[in-house]
Amino acid sequence: MSKKHVILIIDDESQIRRILRITLESADYKVIEAANGKDGIVQAATSRPSLIMLDLGLPDQDGLSVLREIRAWSSLPVMILSVRNTEEDIVTALDLGADDYVTKPFNSSELLARIRANIRRTQQVESESFVINGDLKIDFVKRVVYKKSNELKLTNTEYLLLFLLFKNIDKVLTHNYVLKEVWGPSHTEDSQYLRVFIAQIRKKIEDDASHPKYIVTESGVGYRMKLLNN
Repeated sequence: MSKKHVILIIDDESQIRRILRITLESADYKVIEAANGKDGIVQAATSRPSLIMLDLGLPDQDGLSVLREIRAWSSLPVMILSVRNTEEDIVTALDLGADDYVTKPFNSSELLARIRANIRRTQQVESESFVINGDLKIDFVKRVVYKKSNELKLTNTEYLLLFLLFKNIDKVLTHNYVLKEVWGPSHTEDSQYLRVFIAQIRKKIEDDASHPKYIVTESGVGYRMKLLNN
């Protein structure tokens, strides 16, 4: 890579930081470390990293409070790296704005792949008028979605769902987040409602709706628009 991406590790375990540093530097990343939440927030603000790896069990404050503080002023990609592995922990972190969640112990190859995916996703310019993913193209100006150059007939709600997924491509979006963004805060419990619309969209964009390649289900958590090779 022509310019090294900077990864900020916020973790109080020196052994974990050492392992991560070796893994990341071998993949040509520059690494910055912080052993507590306060220092991590300062480093996030001053170092402008490409991605933050955040532990939840920090000595001075819970990692979720660090995530909240960072999200108050930044959209930097944040990957949670924690021993906590319950569905509740994962959903809570994603709802608060985490971009990904990896449980310890981790596989180095998978970790690097997920780092690359998160950085690649965030490099997509927000101001672009369209995004292409596989055979799909969404035109944000015209509010139109194409598949292999053919315009798809979508309802307004279907378009809003696809818009949200495309804008967060390759990021897991929780059921509550999607429901709140598309239908409003009073509908955050209507997960069955969301499943119906996702099924309708899959019939229109997938070659085989029963084996989707674009909108994948993250069991118990939500949905993700998978980033495909164009």
